[in-house]
Amino acid sequence: MQSAGEGSGGAAPSRPLFGGAMSALLPNHVTDISEMREIPDNQEVFAHAHTDQSLIVELLEYQAQVADENAAVYHFQEIAGSNKAQEPGQCEVSNVVPLPKSGLSFSHCSSAWILSGTQRVSKFNEGAANVVNVHLGLYRLPQFSTDVLVSFNDPQSISAASSSASAAQTHREPWTLVDFQRLLQTLTLHEPGLFG
Repeated sequence: MQSAGEGSGGAAPSRPLFGGAMSALLPNHVTDISEMREIPDNQEVFAHAHTDQSLIVELLEYQAQVADENAAVYHFQEIAGSNKAQEPGQCEVSNVVPLPKSGLSFSHCSSAWILSGTQRVSKFNEGAANVVNVHLGLYRLPQFSTDVLVSFNDPQSISAASSSASAAQTHREPWTLVDFQRLLQTLTLHEPGLFG
């Protein structure tokens, strides 16, 4: 992991999430999707202003039946199902590693993991499939019956027939894995009451 000072142009000040119950350092060029459309209460969704990249922080039900080391893969497969990317060759996990708690602000988690993989996704149920690198950060909070999942969707190959094709032509200052890692390191819980 590179130091928090490196990346694609730094980060804005720590941003409140879920009404200030959490916060994190988000990368530059962030657009809050809730300002454009309704977002579920358990999600914070951000898009890059100039690319088709997105970041999602979501509060999910703790999957007690899934061992910690398998939980990130479980959520990756759930996302693949939502993206209709479960057919053979449409999704692949390339790496899952634990995140050392010593390097995290999120001290409440029992364990934390980072996953990297790819999915072939058709946006808005279009026929054109885009190849998207999906990076997940997972914080397990059994005491709150919650899994906190942070997703970084980073399109690598966008079909010319996709509605995202125009964004691919203006790929200015894209977010990097360093930006994502900084978000994971700085995600902080301020109000445990968030989990009910």
